[in-house]
Amino acid sequence: MSDKKVTSDNLIKEKRDGVVFLTMNNPSKFNLLSEAMLQELQDELDCAREDASVRCVVIAGAGKAFCAGHDLKEMRSNWDFNYYKGLFATCSKVMQSIVSLPVPVIAKVQGIAAAAGCQLVASCDLAIASQAAKFGVSGINVGLFCSTPAVALSRNISSKRAFDMLCTGSFIDAETALDWGLISQVVAADELDHAVEEKLKQILSKDANAIRYGKSMFHAQRQMPLADAYAMAGDVMAKNMMELDTCEGIDAFLEKRTPVFSR
Repeated sequence: MSDKKVTSDNLIKEKRDGVVFLTMNNPSKFNLLSEAMLQELQDELDCAREDASVRCVVIAGAGKAFCAGHDLKEMRSNWDFNYYKGLFATCSKVMQSIVSLPVPVIAKVQGIAAAAGCQLVASCDLAIASQAAKFGVSGINVGLFCSTPAVALSRNISSKRAFDMLCTGSFIDAETALDWGLISQVVAADELDHAVEEKLKQILSKDANAIRYGKSMFHAQRQMPLADAYAMAGDVMAKNMMELDTCEGIDAFLEKRTPVFSR
């Protein structure tokens, strides 16, 4: 069932079969992460967190670009240190909300993803891109090192490759982004919609509780020492094993039948 609405001039939200689609909708400005865009993304991520029926979130961009980063014109019109600290804190909260959301978040990238737009891709759990997509952290070209995008970028690709992109402002194509680990899949432009739907179908066929357990564990353990990571992962698996849907899944496997999960 689809419930489509335009939440503002900046964002289109559609919820369908447990999936929330958030489409940045300011194509004439390449879906820049203005204050308004960031706030609306944050509001929708907060809503998704509180909605137990949500199984996945897809973030996309309308028009030719996925997202060209921060709105530099808006930033220059507010030349104040505290304003900038607040703006980057707001953006960082959005990125961290994506990571901490208990369901997978997929970036659907049809065009350029620059600076904070590249950061947005790197913050998502999965990223499916068109062959036409390009990725870069190009703030250095205007004298601004992309420090906050660097946090997400350096958690996806090697430090030397990340620093090269950050220091040169160079863009990489989709195939290179795939090879380096920034994105998870590349398809032809006319296959992007289908590829996202196929990935959603795969995720939605799995037990919802297991996915929620898994995402929370996956990101938390990456920051832990090895022994602590294993201790936490073992605790999470034990809790996961106590779920009735897990019992159903294992029983179905042993009985050579298709499991019937509660949701």
